[in-house]
Amino acid sequence: MVRTGRIALAYGQAFIPPHRFPSIVIQQAVWLYFRFALSYRDVEDMLAERGIDVPYETVRRWALKFGAIIARKLRRGRHRPDGRWHLDEVFVSINRRQLYVWRAVDSDGEVLDILVQPRRDRKAALKLMRKLLKKQGVTPATIVTDKLGSYSSALREFGVAWRHDTGRWKNNRAENSHQPLRQRERRMRRFKSPGSAQRFLSIHAAVYNVFSLQRHLTSRRTLRVFRDQAMLTWRQATVAA
Repeated sequence: MVRTGRIALAYGQAFIPPHRFPSIVIQQAVWLYFRFALSYRDVEDMLAERGIDVPYETVRRWALKFGAIIARKLRRGRHRPDGRWHLDEVFVSINRRQLYVWRAVDSDGEVLDILVQPRRDRKAALKLMRKLLKKQGVTPATIVTDKLGSYSSALREFGVAWRHDTGRWKNNRAENSHQPLRQRERRMRRFKSPGSAQRFLSIHAAVYNVFSLQRHLTSRRTLRVFRDQAMLTWRQATVAA
């Protein structure tokens, strides 16, 4: 087992109480958990293979404690999305209740926002749009959705119905973006509560955006450059003192 002195992590000006493990170990554990479809026990085993004895419960606390901090820093550094937004919703079962994950992505697949809500109606669509417009600070040129009437009603209220596009197959970008959610949902054996689902998905989206490299569209040399840039962005967001 790795034995270390107690150290303190710093994120910006907010200092975190000392931890027994070095910051690089904590960063690696958080990165593994949110970057790949792994459970807390998987991360525990991967660290153990490297001679680092960390119980999975500690990994869970690190993910909750530092994940949101890192995600906020990653989101602040992202570029402005393009002018074509894709909106879609998918159901999830949480404690035998059917809820809906509303998601917005741009034409490159970048997750703009994600919201867990109990309904699939006009009120839910309005809440997503308000959050999106406030967070992004711009109005998109085109908003692509399926033919769910809740979207049309919400967009009319915002006065942007003329930007609405419901053409067939045009929303595949948003529908495909649900695949990572389904992978994690299976690995986690479903989410435990709406709040925990919202926290996890918000953090996961920020990390996903950094490491979604569109590798099928780039050469191997370009992929290496993009991968190095992604890791640099991650390290800058997890700077420790």
